[in-house]
Amino acid sequence: MLNLKNNKLSLFGSTKNLEKNIDEFVNILSEVGLSFRSIVKRYLSHSTDENFEAMLEKVTEMESRADTITKQIEHALYEETLIPDSRSDVLRLLEHLDELIGMYQGNCYHFSIQKPDFPEEFHADLLSLTETVVDCVESLCLTVRAFFRDVRSVRDNAHKVTFHEKESDIKFSALARRIFNSNLELDQKMHLRYFVEKIDRISDQAEDIADELIIYSIKRSV
Repeated sequence: MLNLKNNKLSLFGSTKNLEKNIDEFVNILSEVGLSFRSIVKRYLSHSTDENFEAMLEKVTEMESRADTITKQIEHALYEETLIPDSRSDVLRLLEHLDELIGMYQGNCYHFSIQKPDFPEEFHADLLSLTETVVDCVESLCLTVRAFFRDVRSVRDNAHKVTFHEKESDIKFSALARRIFNSNLELDQKMHLRYFVEKIDRISDQAEDIADELIIYSIKRSV
């Protein structure tokens, strides 16, 4: 049942363990993003050294932990008294959040395997783009927490996701343009653009999820 408490719409008022698992899942998403930011920075300064690989292994472990928590949440959802549509919305949300973690992990592996050669002149812009993308996902994490704790604040947090997504698009376009205006060979230009675009797509996914949360929150509020 929806719990009305302190004029807030909380989805799980009776199952604290379920809420704890969801919190932990969102924590992992946030931590993977912060790790990704550090991984990009480490790669640009030291390439794929031992520390880089250790950081990559940590992301893999967190992704595995997220999968375990997802299964626990799915099982618990069918024991919780929820409106059927709410259960479907939560399951779909978890699936898309898990895809977001996978996008982070995939980008990490692409750096490890393909080892793109980013000239130093592009380092600052790539780090700035990565920072904005991580900020976008951090804002999404706040939006997800709001959805489960105080649905009325979802829209305010989702607005921040949209702001960072637009900033990410601007930075992606500017960096891609700089790459193609450089004197690099065409194949290297294409390779570097591939990596820049893959990073930018993380913020696109985050905005899509935020849009879903707005719709889910409206459904719960009516």
